[in-house]
Amino acid sequence: MTENAPDSAATDAPRVVIVGAGPSGFYAADQLINAGFEVDLLDALPTPFGLVRAGVAPDHPKIKAVTRVYEKTAKKDGFRFFGGVVLGRDVTRAELLERYHVVLYALGTSDDNRLGIPGEDRPGVHGATQFVGWYNGHPDAADHAYDLTTERAVVIGNGNVAIDVARMLVLHPDELTPTDTADHAIEVLAESQVKEVVLLGRRGPAQAAFTNPELRELADLQRAGVDVDVGDLELDAHSARWLEEEADITARKNVEILRDYAAAGPKDASHKIVLRFLRSPVEILGEGEHGPVTGVRVVRNEIQPTEGGGLRAVATGDEEVIEAGLVLRSIGYRGKPVDDVPFDERRGLIRNTGGRVCAESGDAHHGEYVVGWIKRGPSGVIGTNKKDAADTVARILEDRDAGTLNAPTAPDPDDIAAFYAERAPDSVTWAGWEAIDAHEKTSGEPHGRPRIKLVRLADLIERSRATSNH
Repeated sequence: MTENAPDSAATDAPRVVIVGAGPSGFYAADQLINAGFEVDLLDALPTPFGLVRAGVAPDHPKIKAVTRVYEKTAKKDGFRFFGGVVLGRDVTRAELLERYHVVLYALGTSDDNRLGIPGEDRPGVHGATQFVGWYNGHPDAADHAYDLTTERAVVIGNGNVAIDVARMLVLHPDELTPTDTADHAIEVLAESQVKEVVLLGRRGPAQAAFTNPELRELADLQRAGVDVDVGDLELDAHSARWLEEEADITARKNVEILRDYAAAGPKDASHKIVLRFLRSPVEILGEGEHGPVTGVRVVRNEIQPTEGGGLRAVATGDEEVIEAGLVLRSIGYRGKPVDDVPFDERRGLIRNTGGRVCAESGDAHHGEYVVGWIKRGPSGVIGTNKKDAADTVARILEDRDAGTLNAPTAPDPDDIAAFYAERAPDSVTWAGWEAIDAHEKTSGEPHGRPRIKLVRLADLIERSRATSNH
């Protein structure tokens, strides 16, 4: 259970536990090991890499290649992985503080924001997080069911996840089969009757949160065209001024790309993605009080300035109904409180100041830190977490030098490994993950796929045991 453990249990190096093995957890682990710490990386799943494995769209394999960087970190002396260990179930915050000089939370934000409108709980209305987890083979989402017998779906949101979801719904089976999409999702998506996906943005095209490559690649879809209403691209005076004077290059390029789509018109295709801006859902319509979704009532918005100098979308009262049999909301994410870690309910984040976990009063908790989305909110791309990790690690190093880290009473690494083995008997080491990884890749190879994912916890755990190191 102790591969890559230090040669001697009596090491003087300060010990860190990072809770969450996604990008921010790995970036922090690498930087802390380089600074002389020893790191135990925990994850609730038997598999590492967080959203790189369970969130990045399967047809974006180049983005997933970042895991090679994390694998180099895992090979460094002083690194250990314990997958399948759940904070609040298997171990407590207090027990981690008894064993480590630093407890670093890298838990991510796993809950969808809700719309807060009538009809949101109708059958056929889903959070994007569930849907993404389903097609990516996340064990918690493998049994979800999606009715794709409707011809039109509505995706509410204007970020990269929304565009990923829309794209996945219209991919040709030939575009899906060479990917690591979960087998159960490939089967359902191949039989999908969805022909049109409407993306609804609350604000205008200038404020859309897509990145340029995500928006531009819609032009490359094998069987789907892009429909942008030229009327939506007539910027109001406030947005035009903001775009010219304040916006970054991404926002300007997005508007250019959208104008190109509008000018070209939708290509002759069997499927299409329709981008509609300045519209907010006000009600999910359906059959009876609790029947399945049949449409979305939306209100048209206009952009107005705020007192603080920003811009906001304000409803005009002009409404329309978009018929649809599937609605996916992708309007941001929030974290969940875990154990008794200080939590800001309003923001949905672990309460912190610059990465130091703090009480409501603002007083820092010695030895407790936070990194990634659960620290700052769900924003940026994967690489954004590297700088974010560096900022938190800088605080840890300041506190180490000031002698204000936590003072654990039981920091022995061998005892800690035994503790995890007792509390989470199905926990998986890095060697166990490598056995899973090898099996998935070997399974995919004859089919020309990067891997065929195991999606059941029992199967993942069983495969992890197929190693002499366990």
